[in-house]
Amino acid sequence: MAEDLKSTEALNVDSEIDNRKKDNIYRSYNYVGTKETIAYLFNDWSNTFNINGFSTRYIWDVVKIDFGINAIVNIFTGIWDVFNDIILAAVVDNTRTRIGKFRPYLVMLQIPLSLFGLLYWFLPYFFPNTSGTFVPKLIFYFVFGVINETSTTLTGLAKGGYMSTITPNPNERVRLITLAELLTGYMGEDMPGYIMGFLYDLVSTGRWGVKMRSIFMGMGVGCAVVSSAFTFWFFLQSKERVPQSIEKPNVREGMKAVFTNYPVLLMCLSEFLAGFGVGTDENNYWIDVFGGNHMINTLKALVSGISGPVGSISYAFVAPLRKRFSSRFIWVGADFYGDMCTLGFFLFGMYKKNYTKVGPMLVAYGVREFLSKMLFGVNKVINADLWNQAMDFCEWKHGIRMEATTSVAKGLVIKMQNVGMTSIRLLVMKKIGYVQGAKIGTQSDSTKFWLFALATVVPFVTSILGIVPKMLWPLNKTREAQMYLELAEMREKRIHAYTEEANAAAQ
Repeated sequence: MAEDLKSTEALNVDSEIDNRKKDNIYRSYNYVGTKETIAYLFNDWSNTFNINGFSTRYIWDVVKIDFGINAIVNIFTGIWDVFNDIILAAVVDNTRTRIGKFRPYLVMLQIPLSLFGLLYWFLPYFFPNTSGTFVPKLIFYFVFGVINETSTTLTGLAKGGYMSTITPNPNERVRLITLAELLTGYMGEDMPGYIMGFLYDLVSTGRWGVKMRSIFMGMGVGCAVVSSAFTFWFFLQSKERVPQSIEKPNVREGMKAVFTNYPVLLMCLSEFLAGFGVGTDENNYWIDVFGGNHMINTLKALVSGISGPVGSISYAFVAPLRKRFSSRFIWVGADFYGDMCTLGFFLFGMYKKNYTKVGPMLVAYGVREFLSKMLFGVNKVINADLWNQAMDFCEWKHGIRMEATTSVAKGLVIKMQNVGMTSIRLLVMKKIGYVQGAKIGTQSDSTKFWLFALATVVPFVTSILGIVPKMLWPLNKTREAQMYLELAEMREKRIHAYTEEANAAAQ
């Protein structure tokens, strides 16, 4: 009898989903207007309007922080990061104001914290021509790192939760993500990196007599000011539209969310297993192997630009792939496809020591970029939307949203792991014989080989287990539809309860 009742209930749910899918779950009504959509685009554009691709070169070549000391500093700042995450997540998740849960932090802190962050680019001016072990510079670097990490954590938690609450419609959310990722490339979000690469090449090859610190300061400050302005504009124009529960979430429950929220658990496990990857930024390989004699960053930009249209076209694959395949299949397939592209690039480089020849490697780089960009749009959209799905899953199962606390709970193990792994990566650079401050292109042959391996096959092998949890993603199409149907009903009841309570208080 009980089994018959369960079967009947399941059939009723399926029938309800079929009847109300268009009307309730995947409705065409859009909450985000034109002006806010434009602000959303510029915010997404501002997130990558920077020269972060050259951050390691800035620390290695310009600021000059010794690898060994940097590894020790990273341990202390990493431990502090773990503790302040718990505190700040509780503060954010327990915030209730008339303008929202996350928005107060974003509006009030964006400008002052951006101004503070500009100090980073003046480090070489505060401590010019000093060694990598100069104590006053190390103290400043450590204190700045602690303060910057704390402020970045607070705004990062607020922004991460905020982006999942600007619309309750999952289809509109995917539309915004897709639109932003597609159009911001044409808006020039990668331009700072191209310009910085060109200027870096001019200085490193001796074609321009300007000091490297001036290039970094000008580009870093300029990008930070422009980026901050557009991000702040977005915070002013947008709104939180997913209603929060009146009851403030318990911190302990939030920390348990990693285990009770199955999608978050899988994301955490995937990142944890992938976090054992040991490697270095691929830019370091190109610069230290070819940068002394070639305008290598400029050449890479030109080669990569050829496949640029493919990246744009790839966004057209998002809708049909989401319609035909589950999120799990797309998530796993895109990861595996990217790994195979990386492996192929490494094998070509090893053939007849091609990794030391600029011409063949640029051709291989162009081919890899072309193949990778075929799923570029899919990767961008699916990774962003899966986290939003995980937050909706939490609300569906527990009745409350704990974006900040859940984000911290998910990140705690990863950050504790990174405390050790980041230090290991820095020590590996020392172990392979990398000489800090050496003229570009003059590292030993052995070091050049390891730079190539650490940029390709080593991180591939050491992080490959990260794909396993992705195979267990629980939301198939039917269950996802059921979740959003029930969420719509839950939110409607919650708003009705708020209204009744407000009317009763007014009387």
